Amino acid sequence: MALQPAPKKVVLAYSGGLDTSIILKWLQTEYRCEVVTFTADLGQGEELEPARAKAEMLGIKPENIYIEDVREEFVRDFVNPMFRANALYEGQYLLGTSIARPLISKRLVEIAEETGADAIAHGATGKGNDQVRFELAAYALNPDIRVIAPWREWDLTSRTKLLEFAEANQIPIAKNKRGEAPFSVDANLLHTSSEGRVLEDPAQEAPDYVLQRITRPEDAPDTPEMIEVTFEKGDAVAIDGEAMSPATILTRLNELGAKHGIGILDLVENRFVGMKSRGIYETPGGTILLEAHRGIEQITLDSGAGHLKDSLMPRYAELIYNGFWFSPEREMLQAAIDASQTLVSGTVRLKLYKGSVRSVARWSENSLYSEAHVTFEEDAGAYDQTDAQGFIRLNALRLKLLAARARRLKG
Repeated sequence: MALQPAPKKVVLAYSGGLDTSIILKWLQTEYRCEVVTFTADLGQGEELEPARAKAEMLGIKPENIYIEDVREEFVRDFVNPMFRANALYEGQYLLGTSIARPLISKRLVEIAEETGADAIAHGATGKGNDQVRFELAAYALNPDIRVIAPWREWDLTSRTKLLEFAEANQIPIAKNKRGEAPFSVDANLLHTSSEGRVLEDPAQEAPDYVLQRITRPEDAPDTPEMIEVTFEKGDAVAIDGEAMSPATILTRLNELGAKHGIGILDLVENRFVGMKSRGIYETPGGTILLEAHRGIEQITLDSGAGHLKDSLMPRYAELIYNGFWFSPEREMLQAAIDASQTLVSGTVRLKLYKGSVRSVARWSENSLYSEAHVTFEEDAGAYDQTDAQGFIRLNALRLKLLAARARRLKG
């Protein structure tokens, strides 16, 4: 296969940290190309302006430095649609890292078009899922875009080589970056993910210092706290009666969940690239949001629609995990899910207490719950109990036929 010519301009997903700063310099030295940096504020809780100063120090023109607050777009257009599906990968993971990648890729491709860049670059390694997510999203949005993944190309295969490259190119190295970090962290408004090093042996309990944002349940308040979450068409729109923007709601739920030790997950998952990986996920607000959304669906969603939706959810979650957000099958499933949410509106009251969140009440103008039909008291003719006899007989017919055949064959 013929070698590709060096790119002239590359848009780099840039955090301002040591690794992406090394990548920035490597792109400049390896390809002799112009670099545009994109730093997304996804609610990771870090000051992002230092990334601007770092990029300028590494020779990036001010007009080529993009730092954007995308928190509202992240929750409105990515997190909320996913939560309408109650999406859980392998039954537990709330997909906090997975759902952020298509938004980052979307902006990388858009900025490349705006600036005339002919390539984008990311800092994901060749062992993980993120390389797949970044690149599948990019190609879905621009089939002609070139993607550069330095971790799959360079020979900086050890921490020592990375630090030597940084020193040789006058890239500042913080004292706490000179040794091996005890674990790596990815964070955004939905969750914090910790993996690697001290977490690599799944037979060993994760040390408490791994927790980044959630109070240990043992240290959470001894008094439960009650909150109310209001939904409109499947999306949370208010907390305790106060209307808020999507990102503000998730921020507030994060605060409440973190305070009460809610949302800690220790998971060994199956990566799309084939290996198993152990991670500690902290998703305080998302855990509350999932319980609340389930709570309002209980009274507003028909059983047929709800059960079908639940059967679609594992496939939907897998598509997001594997990087297929911008795929026709995910969009088809999303259309079905969104159609189910038309009347999923109302309020859920939840109890937060020492690592748990539990729906304790729910109400809606669209409720399908009929107390007249389920009461143990006199129902005034709302339900004729004798109807159940024929219902049971019809449903038992095939079972009786199967049992009769089995008895015949046995005898």
